[in-house]
Amino acid sequence: MKPVELETQRLKLLPLSLSQLQKYLQNNGSLETELGVYLAERTISDELKEALEKTIIPGVADPERNYLFSTLWTIIYKRDNRLAGDLCFFGEPDADGIVEIGYGTFEPYRNRGIMTEAVAAMIEWGASFPGLSAVRASTEAENTASWSVLIKNGFSKTGESDSLIHWKKELKK
Repeated sequence: MKPVELETQRLKLLPLSLSQLQKYLQNNGSLETELGVYLAERTISDELKEALEKTIIPGVADPERNYLFSTLWTIIYKRDNRLAGDLCFFGEPDADGIVEIGYGTFEPYRNRGIMTEAVAAMIEWGASFPGLSAVRASTEAENTASWSVLIKNGFSKTGESDSLIHWKKELKK
């Protein structure tokens, strides 16, 4: 199978393999070395660490699943040749054809439109899969930068719960 790589004007998006996810988690520069990029200033939140260990890595290791919908996609900012953030779908589309997206931008790359561009590329790529009808997301209510990414990508607010705002984008087929 040909490796998947998405490219936009400023970015490359690469789906990480199982061994690359393990290097990502080690956060010791080995992933950057393998990808041929400069070391990035990145921290792994407790939430992401738990997701990697309990959901993402087991999902990628499962041969019955399409790993492209389970893995973390890393974002390379081409101008700097550094990792700028990452995003993922939370598994394959459900019975209604809906998939959830999550994302995070590394501190030095925030407020540059990078994640807006990356989410647009992922949605365009995902829309090519039969059966995918919509993408949803949830953001912290106070995280205006995160929900700005969704609004710019055509998501609509569908509700709120606790401290979260829920969003959805219907895909045109």
